[in-house]
Amino acid sequence: MKQHPHPDVNDINLIGVLAALGDPVRLHIVTTLIEEGEKGSTEFDCQVANSTLSHHIKQLREAGIVNHRKEGTRCFVALRPDVEEKFPGLLQSVLKFAG
Repeated sequence: MKQHPHPDVNDINLIGVLAALGDPVRLHIVTTLIEEGEKGSTEFDCQVANSTLSHHIKQLREAGIVNHRKEGTRCFVALRPDVEEKFPGLLQSVLKFAG
C-alpha cells in the first residue's frame, strides 16, 4: 500500500497550520481528534462524501497537524504531538475561538 509522507517537524509552519484550520470540516476533524483521540479515517461525522473527507485529512496531514497510518485495509488519523510542542496551545486556542 502507498504510504503518505508526513512533513518533518522543522518544516511545519504557522501559516500552513492556520491555513489548514481555516475550513469548518477540518476544524471539526481536529476537534474530534482532541476529544476522542485516534479515529478511523471514515469515522468522522462530517456530513461530506468520503472522497471529500479524504481530501480534508490530506490537507491536515500535509500541514503537519495529523498523522495518517494504514493498518491492513484501514486508515487511522491522530493529532501529531509535535505540533503542540512546536506551537504550544495553538490548537486549543483556535478551537476555543472558532466554536
